[in-house]
Amino acid sequence: MYYKFSGLTQKLTGSSHAAVFSPQGLRPGVPAESPAMVFASPTKLVSENSSSVEYLGRNNVNEIQKLFQTQDGLPIHLKRGLSDKLLYRTTMALTIGGALYCLVALYMAAQPKKNN
Repeated sequence: MYYKFSGLTQKLTGSSHAAVFSPQGLRPGVPAESPAMVFASPTKLVSENSSSVEYLGRNNVNEIQKLFQTQDGLPIHLKRGLSDKLLYRTTMALTIGGALYCLVALYMAAQPKKNN
């Protein structure tokens, strides 16, 4: 036999298996409809007899592969132009600044306190 705390009598009372493992009448449920696709959402519903699906975006993987595989002497992280250069330089500046800040903080922590 299973027992459950009764809010009415403030005591343990006998109960069924389902009531013990589903408090306050909550029951596990199955969603009514399937969730929407996160990646590659189609523009139209796929019918059962059709095997092709149109997607919202344009496939430009081949163009990006050609851009990255050109032999122009640039590193891979700078091949897409000005925005890549700005991101790279900002990252390097923040890295150097953070390292300097850590060194200053370590130096300050290593100094003994002066007692007055």
